[in-house]
Amino acid sequence: MSDVLSARNLRKRFVDGDRELGVLNGIDVDVKAGERIAVVGRSGSGKSTLLHILAGLTEPDVGEVRVVGQSMTSASSDGRAAIRNHHMGFVYQFHHLLPEFSALENVAMPLIISGRSSLESEERAMNLLSAVDLAERLGHRPHQLSGGERQRVAVARAMATEPDILLADEPTGNLDRESASQVLMLMGDMSVVTGTAFIVVTHDASIADKMNRSFVLEDGKLNVQPRAH
Repeated sequence: MSDVLSARNLRKRFVDGDRELGVLNGIDVDVKAGERIAVVGRSGSGKSTLLHILAGLTEPDVGEVRVVGQSMTSASSDGRAAIRNHHMGFVYQFHHLLPEFSALENVAMPLIISGRSSLESEERAMNLLSAVDLAERLGHRPHQLSGGERQRVAVARAMATEPDILLADEPTGNLDRESASQVLMLMGDMSVVTGTAFIVVTHDASIADKMNRSFVLEDGKLNVQPRAH
């Protein structure tokens, strides 16, 4: 099975006054279709920086990222945007739903923007919201939904364009334990059904056992995290 994402020798440094901070010191990772990976680390360890580099939003000082065989790091700004639009989805700690639109409209919007008809976009949005157990909430706006429901809408929206890989930055950080468990179970189910790969960045080590593989980002290195017994 081919890799949907691969990274080689990623290095990134930031200057803080007269200090130079090495945030990433040679990161290698390969992700296959349908695989779920957790990257765990304390606050400030560089998890979000790594995610931004994988998404082509930040350039590494050294190294290369390839998404479905295409070089993200050597592509132009427009090229990186095209790779993201065609192959990647995103879920954040804060759901970033548009407050004036319903759940259905929020999920359909990426499809409409990509050029699909309103009818086709809304039909797919309805199917996705049903898949995340929100068929009864199609017309609800974000303020009418619970935190867990809003995040499930965000996952459905991220899956709308059928991405090859979904990058999630602390997707359960604002949720209670039960809602967090539901969101993680949902992501696992969808990866099996659709073949979408997931990279979940988190500070919560308990998430690791729910993934196929997990890594700890520490001192700029990505190390395999042993399974808890």
